[in-house]
Amino acid sequence: MGKTLLDKVWDAHAVRELTSGQTQLFIGLHLVHEVTSPQAFAMLREAGLKMAFPERTIATVDHIIPTESQNRPLGDTQAEVMLSAIERNCREHGIRFFGPESGHQGIVHVIGPEMGLTRPGMTIACGDSHTSTHGAFGAVAFGIGTSQVRDVLASQCLAIERPRVRRIEVSGKRSRGVFAKDVTLHIIRRLGVKAGVGLAYEYAGPVFAEMSMEERMTVCNMSIEGGARLGYINPDATTIEYLRGREFVPSGEAFEQAAKTWLATASDADAIWHDTVQIDAAEIAPTITWGINPGQAIGVDEAIPSASEFAEDERAVVEDAYGYMGWSRGDRIAGTKIDVAFIGSCTNGRLSDLREAARVARRGRVAPGVKALVVPGSQAVARAAEAEGLDEIFRQAGFEWRLAGCSMCLAMNPDKLHGRQVCASSSNRNFKGRQGSPGGRTLLMSPAMVAAAALEGAVVDVRSLLAGEEG
Repeated sequence: MGKTLLDKVWDAHAVRELTSGQTQLFIGLHLVHEVTSPQAFAMLREAGLKMAFPERTIATVDHIIPTESQNRPLGDTQAEVMLSAIERNCREHGIRFFGPESGHQGIVHVIGPEMGLTRPGMTIACGDSHTSTHGAFGAVAFGIGTSQVRDVLASQCLAIERPRVRRIEVSGKRSRGVFAKDVTLHIIRRLGVKAGVGLAYEYAGPVFAEMSMEERMTVCNMSIEGGARLGYINPDATTIEYLRGREFVPSGEAFEQAAKTWLATASDADAIWHDTVQIDAAEIAPTITWGINPGQAIGVDEAIPSASEFAEDERAVVEDAYGYMGWSRGDRIAGTKIDVAFIGSCTNGRLSDLREAARVARRGRVAPGVKALVVPGSQAVARAAEAEGLDEIFRQAGFEWRLAGCSMCLAMNPDKLHGRQVCASSSNRNFKGRQGSPGGRTLLMSPAMVAAAALEGAVVDVRSLLAGEEG
């Protein structure tokens, strides 16, 4: 009987099985940032412990870093305290830190892949729920809490239960204007935000096979929004070519040998999955969230659904969403006025995301009254975008070009919504208050759709702007 990728990687990193039924799992790469690590380092210090493998931990600053000016001291006193703390902790424990002066600072789930720290067959943990991003490479990657960050610092291991694997196959071919963000929002809409509890999602089929690595990262990033512990895509030639030549990847013959090992981690053809879900790409349209969780989503040409269309145990949340967002049953999502447009985040702040948004932005100017931000996911992404002139395209269209960081995704920095503002956002969560205002309203969509909404001043089908384009 064959094995899934998850089982292969899990077995290779299992130290022992615990009496609790959990596995003591060795973590190959530990990523830390400034928000969930200070307490973990303090616990380590209080226990008189040293790090087991400091060379396996990589740190950066992303959540609290401002995107307009990063001059020290930071304008926000608490942000300066947190940045100073991670700098101090990294010096004390000998951890490689990619701060603002490094040229490699950025969102932790952007810098890991772009430097080749993320590789197939690894176990990866981080005190951030969207660590599932790294599964795009065929890694078993998941978010952990602060006490677990402490455990990894101290022992490089976690006590964790092995998830079952659901295979999600998307067949066919995407239509023009349908991006990776639309695919993942459609999956969450179809399966629900709790469907993945206790599971890992293995994404398979022609649609994922033809995606770039950056698109695959978008899909795996949002696995957690469907309730899954993690998500992954089996490594293939696309994975190998993305990794070739990256800073922390072996070179020459060592790379070729590593590539063979990486490809062998893919799920066997005769592997047994917990279950399989099949989706036809033809049914996926540009997709937007209308409610207060990522599963409350519809195609841009659809109307807001009525509560009766949902299972009885979901109707209270649906009614709550109507009230919070200000919808009436049957309202159309297209034409909804926006106040803010945000392009960025660990979901959609990579170079290809900015290219697609710029492709739309060059067609006009930001509508009066709309504040539009473009926030690269890392300093490296910013440099690459600027080398292509994307920053100038955005500026000429009336967008603000910012420094790298998490920015308005969760608003633990100056980039926030105010009052009841509506934001077209390329980020990953549309929870109440997520973007900094208790009454702020978030519509999740692809970067291209965000750019289109910024120009129109309202939600619009990006396909109307792309009509007649080649490719």
